[in-house]
Amino acid sequence: MSKTNWTAENIPDQKGKVIIVTGSSSGIGYEAARVLANKNAKVIIAVRNKEKGEIAKEKIRLQNNNTDLEVMIIDLSDLSSVKEFAKEYKSKFDKLDLLINNAGVMIPPYSKTKDGFELQFGTNHLGHFALTLQLLDVIKKTPNSRIVNVSSGAHKYGNLNFEDLAWEKRKYKAWKAYGDSKIANLYFTYELGKKLSNKNVKVTAAHPGWTATELQRHSGMVEYMNRFFAMSMGQGTLPTLRTAFDENAQSGDYYGPDGFMEMKGYPIIVKPKDLAKDSAIANKLWEVSEELTNVKFS
Repeated sequence: MSKTNWTAENIPDQKGKVIIVTGSSSGIGYEAARVLANKNAKVIIAVRNKEKGEIAKEKIRLQNNNTDLEVMIIDLSDLSSVKEFAKEYKSKFDKLDLLINNAGVMIPPYSKTKDGFELQFGTNHLGHFALTLQLLDVIKKTPNSRIVNVSSGAHKYGNLNFEDLAWEKRKYKAWKAYGDSKIANLYFTYELGKKLSNKNVKVTAAHPGWTATELQRHSGMVEYMNRFFAMSMGQGTLPTLRTAFDENAQSGDYYGPDGFMEMKGYPIIVKPKDLAKDSAIANKLWEVSEELTNVKFS
């Protein structure tokens, strides 16, 4: 690893590449889409709200009218929407160079997805699990393709309870459920990386440290503390971008900021908590995820 601070300037020209960024109407997803569009990639702004997606597209085009952007609708809390998105994407494109699984919800009041899953686990993990597997055929036939899963330092709170993934038997703890969904992102990263080890596809993960985004709207305390501790959106997006483009990145690598407690700084490879590397849990989660989503790996 170079000791030089890695920035978006390290990303080479992306002309001819097709990239999907979920949740890219705001926050880290928007910033990633903006950077990659300015690197000449074809960027799919994959969002639940079409109006917000179009606003994001026009904001980027106001800065650079030559960008190639397309808004496509996906609701990751609705498996039928995920299926429709994958079907529509494959009707338009026969390749996918980079999938950034960025969209998510953070510490909302207890609620369920359309399919009956706890909202954070259902959206942050199961929605992206189903999306990725349904796009794998085009990903696998695209040379040097990558899949990036955006996790969080909050994965350290995670410890999946397979007897009550929907939080129907326990008192709901939003932060704990968020941590569960984020450690699930890491289990998915490691297990998928193993399954694709001979397919020339890299599967990596990142976390943004403490970055001020709309995700934090459910926590007044976090929003207040942002003014003292949070990084800018551009800085907070760098771990996601580095794991997507670092030539030395390998499947299973996990990037985050290099500063105190990984809250701020420039992106480097960081270590998740030991439990996140438990292969037996990762394998069990994979089996459960296939069963819950009815989407199988092939």
